[in-house]
Formats: sequence, C-alpha cells, structure tokens
Amino acid sequence: MQRIVSLLPSAAEIICLVGGQPEMVARSHEDDFPSTIQHLPILTKAKTTFTTSADVDRQVSEALSQGQSLYDLDVAQLKALKPTVIVTQDLCNVCSIDLVSVQRVAVTMNPRPNIVTLNPTTLAEVMESITTVGLALGREKEANEVRQNLEGRINKCIQAVEEVKKGCEGEYKPKKVMFFEWTDPIYPGGHWTPEMIEMAGGVHPINSPGCPSRRVPVEDVVALDADVLIICPCGLDLEATRKEYSKLLEQDWFRGMAERASAIALVDGNQMFNRSGPRLVECTEWLVMLLHDRPDFEPAGFPWERMK
Repeated sequence: MQRIVSLLPSAAEIICLVGGQPEMVARSHEDDFPSTIQHLPILTKAKTTFTTSADVDRQVSEALSQGQSLYDLDVAQLKALKPTVIVTQDLCNVCSIDLVSVQRVAVTMNPRPNIVTLNPTTLAEVMESITTVGLALGREKEANEVRQNLEGRINKCIQAVEEVKKGCEGEYKPKKVMFFEWTDPIYPGGHWTPEMIEMAGGVHPINSPGCPSRRVPVEDVVALDADVLIICPCGLDLEATRKEYSKLLEQDWFRGMAERASAIALVDGNQMFNRSGPRLVECTEWLVMLLHDRPDFEPAGFPWERMK
C-alpha cells in the first residue's frame, strides 16, 4: 500500500479520480478538492498574504528576485509521515511549493520517496499527467478509464464547435476573448487556457496556446477589442473576484471594454482554469456554453457569474 502526499491541487484531484484517496496521508494548503481530503494534515503554507492584486504582485516579485520560495514546507511532519510517493510540480514557483525545496527534503529521507513531477502546459499534457500519476500509484487501469472519459468529453466539445462552423457555411467568425488571469498588473490566460478557448471556437489573440502567462500593458488589452471578457484571477474565489471586477470598473479603459463586449463573466479562479487538472474539461465545456449559447454544455455547479 502506498503512502501518498500531494503538494499540488490538481495532483490531489487526479489521485482521487484514479482511486488513490484512501492512500493519501497529507496535502498542501491549497488542496481543497474534493472536500473529502480536507481532513488530511497540511504540509505547506503561503508566505504571501492576499490584500490586493497589485500588492500580491509586489510581494511575489520581491521574494522571487531574492531567490526565496513563496511557501514554507513542514519538513518534520513530512518526514514523520514516511510517504512513498510525493506528487508535486516544477512549472510555476508562484502557484505551489517549488520542486527544489521538495527534493532537498526527499534526499534526506529513508526510504527515499518517489517524487512525481507534473508540468503540463497543454490540455493533452494534462491528460498525460493522469497516466503518469496512475503509473506511479499502480493504478494504470483506473487512470486509462478516467482519461478516456475526459477525452471523450473534450471531443464532444470539438464536435459541437465544428457543427457550428459548418452551419455558418464558411462565414464563421470566432469571438475574441480576453481572459484575465490576474488583474493588476494584467496577466492574460496562459498555457492551456488559450488552447481551450480555441477548442471552444474562440480566439485569444493576446497570448498563444502553450505559452506561459506574462505581464501585458493596458494598451495591448484595449487594442484587442475583445468580444468576451473573462475575469478569473489565479487563486481567487468568486467573492474575491467580484471585488477585483469592481476595481476594474473604476478604470476608464476597462469600462470602455465592458461597454463594447457582448459578454462578461466572472469565474472562481481558485477552482477553475488555473489548476492543471481534470476539471479543465469542465472549463472547456463551460466555454462552449458561453461562446455559443449552449446551456446544455454548462457543467452542473460551475462557479461563475454572468455580468453581461
């Protein structure tokens, strides 16, 4: 029997989907889904405190410029739990505990745990992460079944968009989407998010599929002249996102964009889009609903609000 530690929210979701939840012994402070793992010991803690988007950006920039980790790791508790598998990431030092911090501890442990590192940048690579975790946990069959189900739902989204395009007889015009992954300063959606927007029949001109999110000037955002605005700040729940939206509306440039846009949506960025896990499929389905007025594609309980 394995003793599994998840230090990445999307990893916890995958572990549970493939049937590994009974073998989990600890989690990160961000691992909050499914709710049935919330009783597990927490091994990490953020050094930053959310105040405003601009202040968090300052805290993060200062820490990284000094070579500091943004998270504390409870080394004593990790060693005491004697995990056989630790699932973590090396894609974003802002999102979760960095790999180097985990490796430094792992090499001092006996027996040494198997470190599984997930670094997807596309939806296909997220699907491959499910296989990777399944293999590491001895649950390859379960992982394959989960993956087939999720990929089937992705294909259904793609087929629905193709049907819309055929119905336009060559005159299909994709909606331009501006996805706010952070609002001050502005970071547009990156990695898998532009890809999912394209799968759903839209375009995200300000950033390309597979590319990381990067800071962009307000002038570039305004020049996009987007049809659809999605505000989904990384790590913020819907209540916090509402506050960030209110702050955006205080600015002339955003009010102009909001007036011209045909749709504006707020999304829980802690649960959706910003985690490289299975629920990205729900996000893709939701995008099909939003861009094509297809309520039949809206996932039950999807955490969002329509502002326009």
